[in-house]
Amino acid sequence: MPEFVDAYGITIVYDAYEAERPRAVVHLLHGVGEHAGRYAALVAALVAEGYTVYADDHRGHGRTGLGQWGGDHGKLGRLGPGGLGAARDAVWTLCQRIREQHPDLPLVLLGHSWGSFLAQMLLNRHPDSFDAVVLSGSALRWPGSLNAGDLNAPWKHLRGSGMEWLSSDEQIGRDFVADPLTTSVPLRTLFGPVEAAKLFGRPRRDLGRDVPLLLLVGRDDTVGGPRSVHRLADAYRQRSGLTDVTTLVYPGARHEIFAEACQAEVRADLLAWLDARLPARL
Repeated sequence: MPEFVDAYGITIVYDAYEAERPRAVVHLLHGVGEHAGRYAALVAALVAEGYTVYADDHRGHGRTGLGQWGGDHGKLGRLGPGGLGAARDAVWTLCQRIREQHPDLPLVLLGHSWGSFLAQMLLNRHPDSFDAVVLSGSALRWPGSLNAGDLNAPWKHLRGSGMEWLSSDEQIGRDFVADPLTTSVPLRTLFGPVEAAKLFGRPRRDLGRDVPLLLLVGRDDTVGGPRSVHRLADAYRQRSGLTDVTTLVYPGARHEIFAEACQAEVRADLLAWLDARLPARL
């Protein structure tokens, strides 16, 4: 299990899945309260199509968080010293490590939910470092475009796991609650109001590089949803100058589209989009 130590002395744990004849590397960024191990089906599909995948457990999360907090599951999701900036910088450290180990391969940044917000921040700061960016369950990081309320409100009447907002597949919510490496504590509580406010930001003006961008969202996603994601796409076109921006909306799907009933379709769409921009090597 590879790892590295960040600027604050926290050991960041990650996985590396090598494709047999890699055409590119995908750096996968998970969401808040979860961990990289929840993306096994997506990782397998990517590796089978020639994409080497790196996936870290972010600051305070998963295996990284357990080590950071001395095995205290009750502290999972809390970022610790350096807060959001340290979490972002640790992801950037892994990006640099990937580049060092695979200097000749294109690098794709694929972020889900909070991971997509970290990806937006990294694209703003380091546009020359990425050959394509994929954002799922994302939103425009701006007041009025991000849901700061109860993400499960539309399904409260079901009296189920309390995590129905993740997927229309009830088992996903139940598995999330039962997973010892996850937490359902809301982001604002985990991060605190000061660090949570640092999530706000917009695509940078004039990125200076025309990076292909794919946005994937469920129509019933309560984090941002299609309206917010379309605003995000427009901001990347108008502010950042991107010309290759694709938005795919999945009817009946909620927040975790890679764990939805339509997940096979989502994976196929992702692979087709990547294939058109990162052709396989002969």
